[in-house]
Amino acid sequence: MKLQYSDFEIVGANYISQENDKKVKSKSLVSKIKDKPYISIIVLSIITLGCIFSSAVMNHDPTYMDLLNSNVAPNKEFYFGTDSMGRDIFSMIWYGGRASLLIGILSTIISTFIGIAYGSISGASSEIVDDIMMRLTEIIISIPSILIIIFVQAMLGKSTPISISIVIGITSWMNIAKIVRSEVRQIRNSEYILAAKSMGGNFIYIVCQHLLPNFISSIMFMVVTNIGMAIGTESTLSFLGIGLPLEIISWGSMLSLAEQALLTNQWWLILIPGIFLVVTLVCITNIGNHIRKINNKNLSNL
Repeated sequence: MKLQYSDFEIVGANYISQENDKKVKSKSLVSKIKDKPYISIIVLSIITLGCIFSSAVMNHDPTYMDLLNSNVAPNKEFYFGTDSMGRDIFSMIWYGGRASLLIGILSTIISTFIGIAYGSISGASSEIVDDIMMRLTEIIISIPSILIIIFVQAMLGKSTPISISIVIGITSWMNIAKIVRSEVRQIRNSEYILAAKSMGGNFIYIVCQHLLPNFISSIMFMVVTNIGMAIGTESTLSFLGIGLPLEIISWGSMLSLAEQALLTNQWWLILIPGIFLVVTLVCITNIGNHIRKINNKNLSNL
């Protein structure tokens, strides 16, 4: 068999290196897809958008009590069934998700603000003041947070989404404060900080313009994780009977019927809200872990 000219391919001197570069690029693309939590971001976005635009998703009034159709299992009319008061669970999931997400975001804003302020003051203060403030923080951390939340909530009285957010926010700032304090202690004697002080910059200006950009990446993963922790805490309080009342729909108040659901074998009352809650918390945790890995990688490169 004679070989023809068309059987050969003319290649350059860098043919092998070009082929290797293509393999490396394809592998790096696959690794990037695996490294980033795209599935968690997509699922969390769908749940969040569904809760925000719940009026377009709901097929029943979530607050209407249809006693003729109470405790109905999932069917074509009631996709996720109904509860003991005849409310449509499918509509309650999307409507109540707004309250749960509001509590998670608002409480995280409160805890982040307190943590940044407390940690910045502690890190910029003298050794004695810093030691006293950190010992106080460690004492608060040593007390189970659920006990502090129950105590503060009992003092405030009736539970509302705002009051629950405030209670969770003022009891979950300690870890952020410790991270901010350690970052401020490292950079407080930097030349640009001392220059800002010598030019008359006040404490708030220095924190916002110089300190915050340096430690925001260090606490970002904790901020994201705190959103999920706040949603889980609200659900725990409602399950214990000290959270939101039944007339205020949230994922936590829906789970407060769990005991009744288990005794009467009405699995949809606890399973469906539980799935939405767990999926949301897992997605938020995955995103928070990804941010933490990026931050650790950047620090190791330094």
